[in-house]
Amino acid sequence: MKDRMTFLYVTTSSLEEAQKLAKILLEKRLCACVNLYPQVKSLYWWEGKIDSSEETIMIVKTREALVFEVEKTILENHSYSCPCIVKIPVEPIFKPFEEWLFKETNPEV
Repeated sequence: MKDRMTFLYVTTSSLEEAQKLAKILLEKRLCACVNLYPQVKSLYWWEGKIDSSEETIMIVKTREALVFEVEKTILENHSYSCPCIVKIPVEPIFKPFEEWLFKETNPEV
């Protein structure tokens, strides 16, 4: 199967936590880029009631072959017991971006 570019959508408790996770992923070359969207209001069911909090969203740009290692690394370093980690398959339309992503990530993991 051909390796493909994919994005992961991840929520964190704060901008600081998201920056910490992004740095770990980048240093391990598990992703080429992470976009951070701070101060997002989330509403959700938790422990039998509707709750809300301010979170930071991460969009992790990686390759399909690294998704397992990215998820493992996030889970090892995340403050939530049940973090949102969702894979978003993407279709690149600008090939130079996809080529850059593959060049900057580690295919040997």
